[in-house]
Amino acid sequence: MESDEYALMDAAEGRMWWYRALHVRIVAALGDVRGTVLDAGCGTGGLLSVLRCKRPDLTLVGIEAAEDAARRAAAKSGAAIARGNVNVLPFADASFDAVIAADVLCHAAVEPDLALAEIKRVLRPRGRLIVNMPAYEWMMSAHDRRVHNVRRLTARQTARMLHRAGFRCARARYWNSLLLPFMVLHRKLLSGADSSSDVAVFPPWLDATLHGVTEIERRLPLVLPAGGSVLATAERP
Repeated sequence: MESDEYALMDAAEGRMWWYRALHVRIVAALGDVRGTVLDAGCGTGGLLSVLRCKRPDLTLVGIEAAEDAARRAAAKSGAAIARGNVNVLPFADASFDAVIAADVLCHAAVEPDLALAEIKRVLRPRGRLIVNMPAYEWMMSAHDRRVHNVRRLTARQTARMLHRAGFRCARARYWNSLLLPFMVLHRKLLSGADSSSDVAVFPPWLDATLHGVTEIERRLPLVLPAGGSVLATAERP
């Protein structure tokens, strides 16, 4: 990503509504996983920091290609952070009980087929994979260009990608559904060619409102058919 994007992420991910909404969903997706968890493409360590607090029983490891981000992640989370590329993971076979790839397989520097093969290799049998992807190719915007996203997938495309990579029980669902109309309005009509980042510390009242909407959605007893992101889980055979 652009170097200053990491500074924005580092400052915002502990407070910004979107990160908080994503993190609570990933914690839930981990469920009863025990043992060692890899955050593949851990950025500046926000998720690892949350997991340290919410799941102190887990052994946490991160990997990040950008030196500055890896340094920030280590300081923020206290986890072991390796420098490296998710296309070639520097870990032994069957090292992890779960791997998380949150908004990573969408990046230009990542080759999904290679990365998923590596993730499968380092997962233990019946190990869990959790993937978050931005949704819909037509939602590409200036923000995607800024963070070097080159792919956005539907829930069906995400599940198919995981099945093709040899994972089983792939299940993909949309989230950030109730706010999707506002995302479309912001990205397609209001922002135009604006190159500013979507990552920011929002005014408290607005952040609380947006996060509240994601919490209402999370508690709905139904799966909504569209959303701004896709969260998928799968298992190594």
